[in-house]
Amino acid sequence: MSKATILVSGATGFTGRKTVEILLEKDIPVRALVRTDDQRAEELRKLGAEVVIGDLLSLNDLRAALEGIETAYFVYPIAPGLIDATARFALAAQEAGVKSVVNMSQISARRVAKSNAALDHYTAERVFDWSGLAMTHLRPTYFSQWLIYPHWRQHIVERGEIRLPFGDGRHAPIAAEDQARLIAAILENPQAHAGKTYNLNGPVELSQQGVADAVGEVLGRTITYVPISLEQYDREMAEAGLPAFLRQHLVEVAQDYQHGVFEGEDGVIREITGQAPMTVQAFVTLHKGLFQA
Repeated sequence: MSKATILVSGATGFTGRKTVEILLEKDIPVRALVRTDDQRAEELRKLGAEVVIGDLLSLNDLRAALEGIETAYFVYPIAPGLIDATARFALAAQEAGVKSVVNMSQISARRVAKSNAALDHYTAERVFDWSGLAMTHLRPTYFSQWLIYPHWRQHIVERGEIRLPFGDGRHAPIAAEDQARLIAAILENPQAHAGKTYNLNGPVELSQQGVADAVGEVLGRTITYVPISLEQYDREMAEAGLPAFLRQHLVEVAQDYQHGVFEGEDGVIREITGQAPMTVQAFVTLHKGLFQA
């Protein structure tokens, strides 16, 4: 019988995979929920995780995955279906006797959000709260990982540009690796964080040109922030093949960004984990090979 009492969903993603690694390094048994039994799932098995295959929209899959689990991490992509997945996860967790859930939301999750995804996240938080589970909601600002997502990384590598409609807004990019350290710490000791909502930020708030300068400092080349219109942003994302739901979200939160919704510096990760989150320079150094032409 499985010894795992912690479940990590989205276990092949940037944050989920690192969370699994951190827990296993501490000899904490972990069950990894993945959608597809592929090479990434096999790598998790080799690390020592118990891997279960399931769909976050399948109540029966979730019920089976949560059997014997006490604490779980829930994350859903920026895609339709979040509220359904949340309700089914909460129901399955109740049935399985799960005590605590760490929920990945986003900093733009607000009742007044014009982004469909952000409003879904706000609604999903409330659904989880109604469930009676001991909840911890995480609301990160823009991930540092946006710098290495294909569409945006291509601009940096090929043009030496960060092309966004963010105006003079600012934020402190937060790396998935640092979020994973926090998630793992909360999963180990969920009672101390029950009922809390944490905004997650990196250590240094920057303008987009500030981000560009930090990237260029590590790469040894000039990177320039090019402000573009919302219309151009949507057009470029459509040309890159990004789905309509994601584009609608990103166009709306770009305006939130201009209005300061994404601002802030770390006041959580250092305090809880004892280690400050990494700077943009440290993140780019860690992933420097991805920025080679």
